[in-house]
Amino acid sequence: MDFILDIEQEDDGRWIAEIADLPGVMAYGTTPAQASARAKALALRVLAERMEEEESLPGINSIAFSARGNEHMAVR
Repeated sequence: MDFILDIEQEDDGRWIAEIADLPGVMAYGTTPAQASARAKALALRVLAERMEEEESLPGINSIAFSARGNEHMAVR
């Protein structure tokens, strides 16, 4: 399953990365890379928790992240 990271810079200069397909998965960083790394780590924790609780995760045989934002940075 591919997860899209939406990355934007806030007015205060911080960067925020969010994964809309996983509600609540958003993270701030001082750089786009830091925000992306934090969001990806949080996404993996959320998915692991769902697996531990035996929740259905249809379509997940593999996980990939790609970035979408105003810095045009590819993240995998």
